[in-house]
Amino acid sequence: MADVPVPRRLWDPPNPKGTLAYKFMQEVNRKHNTTLDTWQDLHAFSVHQRATFWGELFQQHPLIHSGSYTQVVDESARMDSNPSWFEGVKVNFAENSLLWPNTEDPSQSTTYRKEDWRVACTEAREGGTEIRQCTWKELRERTAHLSNAMRARGVEKGDRVAVVASNSIDTLIVFYAITSLGGIFSSSSTDMGTKGILDRLRQIKPKYVFVDDWALYNGKTFDLRPKMNELVDGMKGISELECIVSMPRTQGRPQDVSDVRRCETMASFLESAHDDKTLRFERIPFGDPFLIVYSSGTTGMPKCIVHNVGGVLLNCRKEGSLHRDVAQIPPEDSCVLQYTTTGWIMYLNSCLSLMNGSRAVLYDGSPFQPDLTSFLKLVQDQGVTDLGVSPRWMQTLATAKPPVLPRDTVDLSKLRRVISTGMVLSEAQFEWFYDQGFPAHVQIDNISGGTDLAACFTGSNLMMPVYTGGTVSPCLGMKIEAYDQTIEGGKGVKGKPLPIGEAGEMVCTRGFPTQPIKFWDDPDGEKYFKSYFERFDNVWTHGDFISIHPKTGQVFLHGRADGVLNPSGVRFGSAEIYNVIDVNFVDEIQDSICVGQRRPKDMDESVLLFLLMKPGMRFTHELVNKVKDVIARDCGRRCVPKYVFETPEIPTTINLKKVELPVKQIVSGKTIKPSDTLANKDCLNFYYQFAEVEKLLEPKSKL
Repeated sequence: MADVPVPRRLWDPPNPKGTLAYKFMQEVNRKHNTTLDTWQDLHAFSVHQRATFWGELFQQHPLIHSGSYTQVVDESARMDSNPSWFEGVKVNFAENSLLWPNTEDPSQSTTYRKEDWRVACTEAREGGTEIRQCTWKELRERTAHLSNAMRARGVEKGDRVAVVASNSIDTLIVFYAITSLGGIFSSSSTDMGTKGILDRLRQIKPKYVFVDDWALYNGKTFDLRPKMNELVDGMKGISELECIVSMPRTQGRPQDVSDVRRCETMASFLESAHDDKTLRFERIPFGDPFLIVYSSGTTGMPKCIVHNVGGVLLNCRKEGSLHRDVAQIPPEDSCVLQYTTTGWIMYLNSCLSLMNGSRAVLYDGSPFQPDLTSFLKLVQDQGVTDLGVSPRWMQTLATAKPPVLPRDTVDLSKLRRVISTGMVLSEAQFEWFYDQGFPAHVQIDNISGGTDLAACFTGSNLMMPVYTGGTVSPCLGMKIEAYDQTIEGGKGVKGKPLPIGEAGEMVCTRGFPTQPIKFWDDPDGEKYFKSYFERFDNVWTHGDFISIHPKTGQVFLHGRADGVLNPSGVRFGSAEIYNVIDVNFVDEIQDSICVGQRRPKDMDESVLLFLLMKPGMRFTHELVNKVKDVIARDCGRRCVPKYVFETPEIPTTINLKKVELPVKQIVSGKTIKPSDTLANKDCLNFYYQFAEVEKLLEPKSKL
């Protein structure tokens, strides 16, 4: 360990002993006769005494709730049995988002930090245009109005309501309205292909689907009424669906939807409430569902991940209070802008910022329009304190000609934190952030977690410094380890923890309250088990390749350990591409393989698609363009591969299962030893040339 170099130290916490985390530790010490003093002490306590930690969090930073619990969780239960947490407690997502718990009696609510007159959220269009403000009073009233309309239409606990919509105040209100009733919310972004949306909706069978009537992105407007008709046609036979509800994307200017089948306007839908704006909340058991999100698997349909309401709310308290100190910052000094679409898990993060009393800026559109400084000017003008972006955004600013340096472009004196997620943040980007990009006082909070857990596995805190690379530490309550990736794994196979410092497959070895309840449409739980617990016995396998620094405790993320594609932070599965090929090119293409390429020199992942042509069929420029167009249509333009090449052979196992990981490693610049389980391992030699793909580019082969 002595010769392991310590990365450059970039940022130090200004007041570790003034944080809520430190105060939390002192209260734990008083009650439990412990001697916690550092973040490392607190983390060890949180994973080795889980029930005590989460119970203390519930007591010190309570939720609005009713009922009581006899135990936090059964710590002797197997992780893969998904034991219940806080049985006997009932909560409501919308209630905890729109109000604050009474400190004397958390079963009652107050408007503390969320007074009627305060601005709760600000909506901004691409380029910082069409700014709209919404106070807490208006947000509560509009939520009540829509909630009561839903109730009048027969929507009740457990029903699903979906949106295909932008990041807007109207979308947020749909989220709060359905969850106020104890129902389940699900969202997709408007730029998704119709097939991709239907692959989600057909599984969850929503009662209503709220759809924006038009969209704006990258300076272009898109009429969404044709997509509404496609959704209606695609959901024929779904008896649960009542209708599509058209939401006017421009206030006061709804589009004519008379030609859209089984569709009504939002104004018509709201009439069902008869102007009833009384706010009511249906409190549901702590472990009941409130949200369905979607994973990008490498095989089959997207997995519909069902999250529980209590775990997500309590985790929000943990991250907002103990990791980021938001709960002790005056509301007027806390403003969160998370750049996201509604189709990504970070949309939930944007919504949850309101729970802690922060103002949320809901941004819709490209952050690069009309120019690279427009988004930064919005950050300045709105007084953003917490900015959520991706490494791709920073890369675009840094590599512009001339470079755009935020601290030289706008006033960032109010900015405290930049949250980075969606893809690996390179060491060069860490140093650019502090050397050129942002003021020295701003903390870079590199986080990793995601859709599957609606939480962070690793991130930052306000008691430890930031070093170049990786994430600062595992998050509280998360027991992260690196397991030997060379072990084949399988049901009942024990994983092998690696020594600190060695790279391996990331696992979580203790249960946590945001473990998803189940997958929708997975009655026997087989898909759920295979996704997280099949590889190693009784531990959660996440699919990232990590190492933990032996001196600093940083968690370094080396990329995905599976075949999930992740260009520019847009995650999707190779199965989505294969489905398009199989359905639309049955006469021309025999097979295909789609992998991500990220070499040591690359700032971003590129997607490479290899096509095996049928005998007698030619690989042509016209075919490549057609493949591109159909993928854009069915999956969305962000899923279009960067490169398409012809291949003479695709590697498979002896039982003819297509094998992606060796190809991904090879095109990313690694030399591998092929497994003996491959039926045609010699074919891998063909793929080594693509490690230098730029030298191979010809007009016929590049998209």
